[in-house]
Amino acid sequence: MGERVRGGCCPPMDLMRSEPMHLVQVIIPIESAHLTISYLGDLGLIQFKDLNAEKSPFQRTYANQIKRCGEMARKLRFFREQITKAEFSPAVISVTEADLNLDDLEVKLGELEAELVEINANGQKLQRSYNELAEYKLVIQKAGEFFQSALSSAEARQREYASNQSGEESLETPLLSEQEMTTDPSKQVKLGFVTGLVPREKSIAFERILFRATRGNVLLKQAVVDNPVTDPVSGEKVEKNVFVVFFSGERAKNKILKICDAFGANRYPFAEDLGKQAQTINEVSGRLSELKTTIDAGLVHRGNLLQTIGEQFEQWNFLVRREKSIYHTLNMLSIDVTKKCLVAEGWSPIFATKQIQDALHRATQDSNSQVDAIFQVLRTREMPPTYFRTNKFTSAFQEIVDAYGVAKYQEANPGVFTIVTFPFLFAVMFGDWGHGICLLLATLYLIIREKKLSSQKLGDIMEMTFGGRYVILLMALFSIYTGLIYNEFFSVPFELFSRSAYSCRDLSCSEATTVGLIKVRDTYPFGADPVWHSSRSELPFLNSLKMKMSILLGVAQMNLGIILSYFNAIFFANNINIWFQFIPQMIFLNGLFGYLSVLIIIKWCTGSKADLYHVMIYMFLSPTDELGENQLFPGQKITQLVLLLLALISVPWMLLPKPFLLKLQHDRHHGESYAPLPDSEESLQSEPNHDSHGHEEFEFSEIFVHQLIHTIEFVLGAVSNTASYLRLWALSLAHSELSTVFYEKVLLLAWGYNNIIILIVGIIVFIFATVGVLLVMETLSAFLHALRLHWVEFQNKFYEGDGYKFYPYSFALLDYEDE
Repeated sequence: MGERVRGGCCPPMDLMRSEPMHLVQVIIPIESAHLTISYLGDLGLIQFKDLNAEKSPFQRTYANQIKRCGEMARKLRFFREQITKAEFSPAVISVTEADLNLDDLEVKLGELEAELVEINANGQKLQRSYNELAEYKLVIQKAGEFFQSALSSAEARQREYASNQSGEESLETPLLSEQEMTTDPSKQVKLGFVTGLVPREKSIAFERILFRATRGNVLLKQAVVDNPVTDPVSGEKVEKNVFVVFFSGERAKNKILKICDAFGANRYPFAEDLGKQAQTINEVSGRLSELKTTIDAGLVHRGNLLQTIGEQFEQWNFLVRREKSIYHTLNMLSIDVTKKCLVAEGWSPIFATKQIQDALHRATQDSNSQVDAIFQVLRTREMPPTYFRTNKFTSAFQEIVDAYGVAKYQEANPGVFTIVTFPFLFAVMFGDWGHGICLLLATLYLIIREKKLSSQKLGDIMEMTFGGRYVILLMALFSIYTGLIYNEFFSVPFELFSRSAYSCRDLSCSEATTVGLIKVRDTYPFGADPVWHSSRSELPFLNSLKMKMSILLGVAQMNLGIILSYFNAIFFANNINIWFQFIPQMIFLNGLFGYLSVLIIIKWCTGSKADLYHVMIYMFLSPTDELGENQLFPGQKITQLVLLLLALISVPWMLLPKPFLLKLQHDRHHGESYAPLPDSEESLQSEPNHDSHGHEEFEFSEIFVHQLIHTIEFVLGAVSNTASYLRLWALSLAHSELSTVFYEKVLLLAWGYNNIIILIVGIIVFIFATVGVLLVMETLSAFLHALRLHWVEFQNKFYEGDGYKFYPYSFALLDYEDE
C-alpha cells in the first residue's frame, strides 16, 4: 500500500503511531450511489465493510452488472492477446475519465470482437487454402519429376530395344514377338498411384508400414523438400517429403489411404499427362498470387483495427475495472427497508472526515439527487485497521516490519527506528568502503532510472531490488562509513587521513607485528590504524573491537525495545505493565549486560588489562571474592553485589505480582462489564465485540502460566539475544577474511607470476568472486541476519504485530490488482 494511499491536504506524517481511525456510516440514496462510490474511490480514504457477508455473490443486488463487466473484461483480454500476438504494443497514455459510458462501451466492444473474430476466421481459411496450394504445387513439381524420369528411362529402353531388333534376330525373337501380338489388352494390369506429403520424421516408419500392410506389393518413391513447409492443419513449419505410392487393386488402395491418414500425410490429386501438369502448375501459381494479395490486404486491415483498439485499450481497460470495482463495493452495502437507500459502513482516518463529506456532497449535486447522503460516526469496540502514511522512501522500511506482522492499532511502530538501525546493523557486518561504493553505484542507477523502471514489468528478484532501492542506498552509505572505521577497501588498509601512528623500532619489525612497534606519531584520527590489519597474530585489536561493539550495539537496541514497551503501556493506560514488566525488565537487562557494556567502555578509556570474562563469570560464582587486577573502578565489588541482587529480585518481580493484581481487579469489578449501555444503538454496535474478560470466566491458572512463560522467555532471551548480537562480529570477520582471501590468493598471486595472461585471468576471477560472493551472497547474508536481529532480538521486547492493514477502496490501487 505505502505511498499509494493519499488524500489531499493531510497533517504531517506520524510514523510512530498509526493514524487515528473511526468507524463511519454513510446512508446513500439509490440514485446517487454509483457516483458516490466513484468519488470515494477517487479519494481512496475509506475501507468498506461487507454488510452482506452471508449472501453468495449471485444473490447480491448488482450481480448482473458484475457479470457484464466480467464479459467486457474477457473481450479486453482477447484484444490484448491479439495485440501481443501481432507484436503491437498498446499506446501508453495517461488514463483519464472515459468519454464512453458502460453501455456504449459494451456495444462497441461487442462489435469490435465480432469484426476481429470474423477477420481472424477469414484469414485462417485463406491461409489454410494458401498452404494447401503451396503443398499441391510442390507435389506436382516433385511427382512430375518422378514420372518424367520414368518416361525418359522407358524411352531409352525402347530405343535400345529397337536398335537390337534391327540387328540379327536370335532364335527366341519370333516367339517373343508372337507372344506380344497375342496378348489380350483387357488382361493387362493397370497400376494406380497416390501422391502427397508426409512429415520427414515419419517417412521411414511410413515406408515400413506400407510395405508390411501390403506385403511388399507397392512401390514408394520419396523426394526431400529442401525448405520447411507450412502445414495447412497446424500452421507450423514442418520438414516434409513428397511421396508417390504405386499400387494395384482397390484393397491395397484402401489400406494406403488409411495409413496416410494415420501418419498425417496430406494427399493431393495428380495427372499423368505432362500437358495437364504444366497447366495445373500455372493455375495453382496464379491462385497462390491471388491468395497472397488477399491475405496481405486482410493483414493490413487487421493491423489497422488492432492499432485502433490499442490506442484506447488502456482507457477502456481502466473503465471496465473501475466499474467492476464500483459494483463490487455496492454489493457490500445493505439496502434499507424502504429500498431507496444504501447503507455503508467502513473505517476511515479521522483527518479524512472533511474530504469524505465534501465528496458525498459533490456526488449528490452531480447526480441531481434530491436528498443528500448522511455521514455519521459510529461507536464500536472493534479493533480499527492500522494505517501508516508513508512515501517512496519510508514504504520499503515499513514493509520490512509488516512482513513480520502488522502493528496493532496505535501500537509503537518499529519502522521509525528501522530506517536507521537496519542499514546500520547491516553495515556493521558488511563494513568495507570499497564494496559499499559498488553497492552505492548500483543503487544510484536504480534511483536515476526510477521513473522509467517503475513503469516496466520487472522480474521477481529485480522487482524486490527496485522496491528496496532506498534501503540499499542507506545500506551502501552506512557500509562506506563503517568501512572507513574498519579501514578496509577490498580488505586492504589505506593511510587515508594521516600516516600510521606506529613505526618499527628496528629491522626485526619486518612483518609489522607488535614486536618492535613503537608509537611515533599522534593517534590515527579516524577509524582503525592501518597497522592493526597486519598485526592480527600479536594484537587482534580490530577483531576485539568488533566483538565488543557488537555487545554494546545489542544491549543498546534491546534497551530501546524495552523503552518502547513502556511507551506502549503509557499509551494504552496499562499501569500493570509499567510496574511489573518495564521496570524489572530494565533492571534485569542492565544489571547484567548493561553493566558489561559499562565495563567495556571503562576498559577502553583506561587502557586496563582486566579480563572481562573473568569479571562476569565470578560475579555469579564468587561475588564476594576480591577482584585483584580485574578491578576497573573503586567500589566495583559492592556495585556488582547490588546489581546481582537486583537482577535476582527482578525475576520474581516479573512473575508474581501481575497475576494476583489482575485477579484482584477482576474480583473487584466483576459485575461492571455487564452493566447496560445507555444508548441502545451503541449497545447493538458494541455487543458482539465486548472484551473477552467481560463474558468469560477469569482463569487465574491460565494467567499465571502465561506470565511464567513470559518471564522465562525474557530471562533466557536476554542471555540468548545478547549472544545473538555477536553475529555482527562473526559476519564482519567472515566478510573481511573472505575479501582478504580473494585479494591475496587470487589477485596478488596472479600478479606475482609476471605473466599478462595469468594476470588477466586473475583479475577476471577476482571480479567475479567479488561480485558473486561478496556483493551478492554476503549482501544477502548480512541482510537476512539484520532482519533477524530486528524481528527477534529487537521487536520481541515490545511489538505484538497482531493488527491488520488499512486497505482503502481506491482506484489508484487498481493498477496493482490482478485482473
